[in-house]
Amino acid sequence: MASEDDGIPLNAIRAFVMIAREGSVTRAASALGATQSSVSRYLAVLEEYLGTDLMERRGRRNELTQFGRLFANTVAEPLDTVCFTAKRMRRRNRPEANRLVVRTSLPTFAYSLLIPNLQAFSAEMGGVIVDVISSLSLPTSSDQFDILITRDLSVLEPADDWELYNEQLVCVGSPNHVAGKALSVIRSMPILNITSRPDILPTWLRAMNLASKDIKSGARYDHNYLALPAVMTGKCLLVAPEIIVSDLVRRGILHIIPGSRTPSGMHYRAYAMDRSGNPELARAFCRWVARLCKKATVVETD
Repeated sequence: MASEDDGIPLNAIRAFVMIAREGSVTRAASALGATQSSVSRYLAVLEEYLGTDLMERRGRRNELTQFGRLFANTVAEPLDTVCFTAKRMRRRNRPEANRLVVRTSLPTFAYSLLIPNLQAFSAEMGGVIVDVISSLSLPTSSDQFDILITRDLSVLEPADDWELYNEQLVCVGSPNHVAGKALSVIRSMPILNITSRPDILPTWLRAMNLASKDIKSGARYDHNYLALPAVMTGKCLLVAPEIIVSDLVRRGILHIIPGSRTPSGMHYRAYAMDRSGNPELARAFCRWVARLCKKATVVETD
């Protein structure tokens, strides 16, 4: 057993807190960017230091012991405080202070609207560099980003937030196939399915007083940005958020079927994290995105 004079294994404590949060050694290793064996070794080191088991086998799963839960709950918040403070101080002294990291759970929004306009924001702000990362997973305190743009992820950390867009759904198709046609065209042309947004089509059908039997089901795509080329070039339809097709509609590449617009009940939001190394710039970015979304929304009479 380790003596009281031995150094406190801080890396092992950090690894154990991640195990407690993620619920397994495997997921903790993934979150830390480490190997499963190294995280297991950290767990063993900490158990040796504390002189007791922190996890126990229950059936086919490993779970925290009562002592393990108490220890994790006690040290997690102070550890977060230390990590946040260290990150702030490190960023403050970095030569790349004029840089932002934007994380989003909206890859098509980033692809179709955000990224094409980033150069304008950079020029407006004197050459700021904006890194964009996309993830559908729930953010954790160990993730490094200044801004979160999302529709469906909650933020537990302190942050300022802006509502960007009250999502409107529209049914679109190639002008060659749908121009001049009414909503009844959906009975003769297949509608593509987006597996990352299984809520969209049922929500839209209910609003249109239709059932799944009233439409032709088309091919499946993971994300809207993968489906857009298909609907632009093929004889098929797509029900999508209006904001991600607005530029294509303005350019005449896609056409909104009259009478197909309806709210989805979802809201896009931007969060400027308090732990950002450049909070004022992060808030300026969120205000800029809010203006961009307002400008991008298609105003078209059905």
